[in-house]
Amino acid sequence: MTKRFIFLPIFALASLLGGCAGYPRLVNYGYDPGGLSLNSSASELDPQISRRYIVFASDRRGSQDIYMFDTVTRTLVDLPGLNSFDTVASHPAVSENGRSIVFVGSRQGRSAIFLYDRETRQLRNLTANLQAEVRNPTISADGSRIAFESSVNGQWDIFVYNRSGQPLNVPQDPR
Repeated sequence: MTKRFIFLPIFALASLLGGCAGYPRLVNYGYDPGGLSLNSSASELDPQISRRYIVFASDRRGSQDIYMFDTVTRTLVDLPGLNSFDTVASHPAVSENGRSIVFVGSRQGRSAIFLYDRETRQLRNLTANLQAEVRNPTISADGSRIAFESSVNGQWDIFVYNRSGQPLNVPQDPR
């Protein structure tokens, strides 16, 4: 029996997979060798999108930092006070309105979940009192809850915190 392969152009494949909403879609933003756009010659890691904003980690300035790109204005968003020279930042996520960004920050072999508020320009370590590794944060659409994985119990469990860094008791299905 002969196997047949069908090769489709990327736009045809995207339309087949996308369904009614038109997703996934191919976006095209220019390349900027100076690192002032979404695309650069540096590594762009862990991209996440929420409405008009794309957050990602990049080493374009010599250290791995978090960046935000506004798809409407097609520019990088200034994030004063977010990135620290002595912290490796990764795995960002952004609230629906783009006000809150969560990410993993690693310093001296220890990881923590950080929340950055773009309006107040404040950075908060949500897991300072948690003596364990943490990874893969995500944030609710309204920015009120942050979920992440933690190894505090010797295995990877999911924790949910509020934006003040307090654990939330999430009820479980009694089935």
